[in-house]
Amino acid sequence: MRPGRRLRLELRGHSASVLEWGAADGEIVILLHGWMDGAASFQFIADRLDSRWRLIAPDQRGFGDTEWTREPAGGYWFPEYVADVDALVDHVSPAAPVHLVGHSLGGNVACLYAGIRPDRVKSLVSLDGFGLPNSDPADAAERYRRWLDASKAGVDLKSYPTLATVADRLQKTNPRLPRDRAEWIAAHWAAGDDVTGWRLRADPAHKLPFPTGYRLDEAIAIWREVSAPTLWIGASLSEVTRWLGYDATTRVPTGDEPVTPGSFAARLAAFCRMHFVVLEGVGHMLHHEAPERVAPLIEAHWRSVS
Repeated sequence: MRPGRRLRLELRGHSASVLEWGAADGEIVILLHGWMDGAASFQFIADRLDSRWRLIAPDQRGFGDTEWTREPAGGYWFPEYVADVDALVDHVSPAAPVHLVGHSLGGNVACLYAGIRPDRVKSLVSLDGFGLPNSDPADAAERYRRWLDASKAGVDLKSYPTLATVADRLQKTNPRLPRDRAEWIAAHWAAGDDVTGWRLRADPAHKLPFPTGYRLDEAIAIWREVSAPTLWIGASLSEVTRWLGYDATTRVPTGDEPVTPGSFAARLAAFCRMHFVVLEGVGHMLHHEAPERVAPLIEAHWRSVS
């Protein structure tokens, strides 16, 4: 594997851990990982990309080697993730726009940032991160009750006796993940020892329910501001398909397809320069499972705009 350089940056008074691969003077690509993941999981993609690119992957706040929240009712919010990306872009590329790639949570953050700062994004890629189900305002009080109760009760992450059992858990969740990749991910996701146990390197506060709802209409309004060429890559076996209602035959709306509020077609139609593809036989963690198929799609997208 091509080793990455581990750096620490101070972003908005927040200590962040960042991995870099590739050419120091190459076009800058920022890679944003998903929930309960970390920057190192892009290693499999980095290994399959031309070394001409400068790849920069931060551990998003509360994951990996970053600091944890100190708030009594701790939590992590989308505006904070977006502000962290803004600070990172200002730091690594103050004069030129960057290529932006995100998986799941990271894909949602990337899509928001590309609409909020369209002049700072040269191209956009989202890996199975297409927004969330729209929230019902009638559920607002119950959401807050669940959040308050969970904050008082506290949360923790499961402990595993060995790194091998962490790898076992990864393969149970994703049976298509090869054992060597599962063991590699486990060694980067978890911290501890065989005496005290191994836990994922993430703040348990990420397990708290959100008190606020997801406003799809606001997300779509932001997506309409995206000017960068956009590539969405879906996975035919992902659980995301169940609540978004797309399948392996879904494509960008042709004009005769109904674009109803909240539909996947409406999400796609929000972007002015959108290309959507679905990888068959692949699940949500497609960058772990099929990097040899994902990396060429991403690189072709970058080359088309460089």
